[in-house]
Amino acid sequence: IPEILDLHVRDTTLRVIHNLHDIKADPAPAGIRVIISGHSHKPSVITRDGVLFVNPGSAGPRRFKLPVTVGLLLLQTAEVRAEIVELL
Repeated sequence: IPEILDLHVRDTTLRVIHNLHDIKADPAPAGIRVIISGHSHKPSVITRDGVLFVNPGSAGPRRFKLPVTVGLLLLQTAEVRAEIVELL
């Protein structure tokens, strides 16, 4: 698996990267609309400078005191959004 994987789904570019600290340049000028990372295992959905940053958390065994979660990404023609789903 590459350290950085760019996926092109319809007209949307997603970047998958383990650790956000490994991003070397601003993703927006490169046309990246979504960055999916997971190093911290802390579930979050944040939009910054037009880029959606998603950490789906961890669906495996509980880590630390964090919830067990997955991320749901919705890609529509003009809209990209994500939500965190807690698993019980």
